[in-house]
Amino acid sequence: MDRTPGPSVRLKLTLSYAGFLVLAGALLLVAVGVFLVRQGWLQTNETGAVRETPGTMFVRGFAPTAAAAMVFLLVFGLLGGWILAGRMLAPLDRITLATRTAAAGSLSHRICLPGRKDEFRELADAFDMMLAQLETHVAQQQRFAANASHELRTPLAISKTLLDVARNDPDHDCGALVERLQAVNTRAIDLTEALLVLSRANQRSFTREPVDLSLLAEEATETLLPLAEKQGVTIDTRGDIAPTTGSPALLLQLTMNLVHNAIVHNLPAHGSIRVHTGLGPGSVLLSVENTGDPLTPALVATLTEPFQRGTERVHSDHAGVGLGLAIVKTITEAHDGTLTLAPRPSGGLRITVELPAAPRTWPHALPGGAT
Repeated sequence: MDRTPGPSVRLKLTLSYAGFLVLAGALLLVAVGVFLVRQGWLQTNETGAVRETPGTMFVRGFAPTAAAAMVFLLVFGLLGGWILAGRMLAPLDRITLATRTAAAGSLSHRICLPGRKDEFRELADAFDMMLAQLETHVAQQQRFAANASHELRTPLAISKTLLDVARNDPDHDCGALVERLQAVNTRAIDLTEALLVLSRANQRSFTREPVDLSLLAEEATETLLPLAEKQGVTIDTRGDIAPTTGSPALLLQLTMNLVHNAIVHNLPAHGSIRVHTGLGPGSVLLSVENTGDPLTPALVATLTEPFQRGTERVHSDHAGVGLGLAIVKTITEAHDGTLTLAPRPSGGLRITVELPAAPRTWPHALPGGAT
């Protein structure tokens, strides 16, 4: 923003300090002068002649001294005010330098303003915290962009290789080629759709509506039941009504991702999944728990990062594109909720989504006032 040049804050503070000091000195001198003049008021002799009194002597003798004192106060106020203003505003110079450094692209710089807590140090600490969060966010975005580019490049490279093989070998089985290309294309489409869902959730560009997580859990279970039966996994869905507000489409995507993740990352046979919904103090809970191989806390902590599939976990042909739990985390945060991942002692994973509960009038907002 272009601004008209003006006096600095330091100069304004200096003039303010000097002005108050001169004003206070002037008022003090005036008060002393008035007091002395009243004490030596003009006295009139018997013939009515007026003789010079101590008041007149004060005006003639003290006035030059008072003027000199005022000049001294003005100079002292300007000099002292300039020094004091500089010392008071010194932290702002460090904050300004850090701001310009960050604007130049260096987010690792910190102010680290020493001293006891005051307004300037609170501002510096808040700025340091903002820089730390921004640096972390930028690093995550850079990793995400690199991973997304790699994931999108892989199916394209495979498609190019298959086409090159078909062009160089006219006798190649076209049916197998078409089937392989369809699988690769489907993977690319799934990845693109996942990225779009992730972007939409990040932007929070959705309308909040009444949603019952228990109904979404039942819908997700019914939809993914054929895949679970194919994998030899049983699903137990139960719980209480869990009313919240948000995007039904995004929350259904969240639930589908959780159930799908529990199916494809389960035991090779005879695995089980437990989907539970319930009410907490001022919140609603959705918990998905699955059997599986033992997981370390360090590995679990990375599972919500984009494209982190967990190499130690069981994979299948339906392992997804590596964005399932990343999307769950983003949708949860977009709905002001919290996501908790914990390894089960016997193996597998327990994932809990906690969202703010809907107002008590929520059931009446549903069509027909259903409860």
